[in-house]
Amino acid sequence: MGDIFRALADPTRRTILDELTERDGQTLFEICVRLTNRHQLNLTRQAVSQHLAVLEDAGLITTRKQGRYKFHHLDTTPLAAIYERWPATRKGQPT
Repeated sequence: MGDIFRALADPTRRTILDELTERDGQTLFEICVRLTNRHQLNLTRQAVSQHLAVLEDAGLITTRKQGRYKFHHLDTTPLAAIYERWPATRKGQPT
């Protein structure tokens, strides 16, 4: 679970997750363009690729290869595990 928190601690990685929430299944190129155009984050493809690797290692994204392209997909399963870990914090439950 520490990998999840480490991955989420970085604002650039959270922005990448936001972009995948808005439009799932993007290539590295598409993510780079969206980060530059929408968020003024001028990162190299290598830097974005490293952020994606951290997110994938944490289980927050999955990838699918199709021909020459690699598509990145959001996976919220690890976030659900965090939510389930502390059930008393959910609305309507005693703390």
